[in-house]
Amino acid sequence: MAKGWTLQSLIDGKMRLIAFCHNPKCHHNQALDLEAIKAKLGPDAPAMSDDLIPKLKCARCGGKQVGLTYTPDYDELKRADVSAYRKAREGR
Repeated sequence: MAKGWTLQSLIDGKMRLIAFCHNPKCHHNQALDLEAIKAKLGPDAPAMSDDLIPKLKCARCGGKQVGLTYTPDYDELKRADVSAYRKAREGR
């Protein structure tokens, strides 16, 4: 079994990946299109930040100093599915 996330596991997990520029004059951020990245790199491509950051650059300033934030895509998740604590508390 592979260690870490793959692009397909992020998509299946309804995750959102946001890239942000570390350039203090830019600070641009952008949600990444995981389907487009999957089409380019393949569904089993590793999706950990150490794997993806070397392939990225800022769309605004062209800088290579970028970071990534992984968050659930709340637009895709049903509100009841968001809280594991709530499920456990209600005995589901």
